[in-house]
Amino acid sequence: MTQVLNFVDGAEVPAAGSRTLDLTNPATGEIFGTSVLSEQSDVDAALEAAGRAFKVWRKSTPAQRQLALLKIADAVETRAEEFAELEIRETGKIRAVVLEEEIPECVSALRFFAGAARQLEGTASGEYLPGHSSAIRREPVGVCAQIAPWNYPLMMGVWKIAPALAAGNTVVLKPAETTPSTAVLLAKVAAEFLPQGAFNVLCGDRDTGRALVKHPITELVSITGSTRAGIDVATVAAADLKRTHLELGGNAPLLVFGDVNLAEAAEGIVGAAFYNAGQDCTAGSRVLVDAAIHDEFVTELTKAAAAQKPGADFGPLNSEAQFGRVRGLVERLPSHARVETGGTPAGDRGFFFSPTVISGLKQDDEIVQEEIFGPVITVQSFADEDESVRLANGVPYGLASSIWTHDLSRATRVSGELDFGCVWVNTHGPLVSEMPHGGFGHSGHGKDLSSYSFAEYTRVKHVMTRFA
Repeated sequence: MTQVLNFVDGAEVPAAGSRTLDLTNPATGEIFGTSVLSEQSDVDAALEAAGRAFKVWRKSTPAQRQLALLKIADAVETRAEEFAELEIRETGKIRAVVLEEEIPECVSALRFFAGAARQLEGTASGEYLPGHSSAIRREPVGVCAQIAPWNYPLMMGVWKIAPALAAGNTVVLKPAETTPSTAVLLAKVAAEFLPQGAFNVLCGDRDTGRALVKHPITELVSITGSTRAGIDVATVAAADLKRTHLELGGNAPLLVFGDVNLAEAAEGIVGAAFYNAGQDCTAGSRVLVDAAIHDEFVTELTKAAAAQKPGADFGPLNSEAQFGRVRGLVERLPSHARVETGGTPAGDRGFFFSPTVISGLKQDDEIVQEEIFGPVITVQSFADEDESVRLANGVPYGLASSIWTHDLSRATRVSGELDFGCVWVNTHGPLVSEMPHGGFGHSGHGKDLSSYSFAEYTRVKHVMTRFA
């Protein structure tokens, strides 16, 4: 049986207590190991190590931080197979997707933030008051507590630690309970190039995360997770006025207008909806389609969805709990809903769910209002452009959306009306390190990726000198 330990102050260490968490392979449903369950003393030790390292790392030059991140990126690239094995064991992801898409994105983000370390921005120094010279300093915040999700354990871990380290902060990262292994390996790889204690990993549960948020050493808290978890973090952090970065749930609308190529749009939407088994905050699961083409488009969408094969085109749901949640949403469908395809578990082992398309839904239906986080597409129709925007914006989330049309004027108008942090046109899902990722409303605040993310891990100081 595998046991995953913490990584604190430059070394793998057991937790102070003897409690553990089971690790399950979601593709088989079998327990293959455990991770340690960190308690308050473990939290204290990790944050104290990060605090000591901060005194050193904050004084490093941008060039030194850049070089360290570039070396970490090279090491991750070199050890891609090792990272992939751990990621696949704990998520059930498709091997080619991990090796050809997700790990290269991790490497790209590390290299981007290595460059960002040397691109500090601010108001130009100058004499804004006679006899006085002003300058802006952009400084690291301090020790950052970061909480990563289980849907992209390695990639979301990199999205957090890379800008934080690039800005001169130190980190204690808590991976999700079900997916700790790649975070620990990432810390081991990075330790060769960072001061001792600059990057620590604590395995544990919600109480471990809550203790990280509450701790007086923590200056900034970043979480990617559910809206419920984000509210919990924000509430605890507010008691000490800690800065928060919240990348939370999503319920992305895809607005399909009557001038599209139906088969082409259906293929694109199915790919966006079922990538990672729909376990993606930006998953294209909520389709809104022009009433004039509704029936024909549902036929195309159903055909494209039914062609997807669980285990070949996408992996399982991450846990028995998530499997039960998705199954429950489908089983509680109202009588006016129609399951066009799927709607049932797939296979006789693991947590696979069949690709599903559901039509005939209304705006206030549970499965429309709630984030599904599974391989399920809902379909609603709209009469005109105004209704399409009203339906799209009629959920609490505001992370991602897309418009499918060949009318540039319509795309420009509607993109301005959609209340989401990202709007794609004639595609859905691509991300690049240079552009920000983050939402509004119940999808939280703050940005991952891009210079906007780097800026969130800095504080701005004004220094004025009288020279008269």
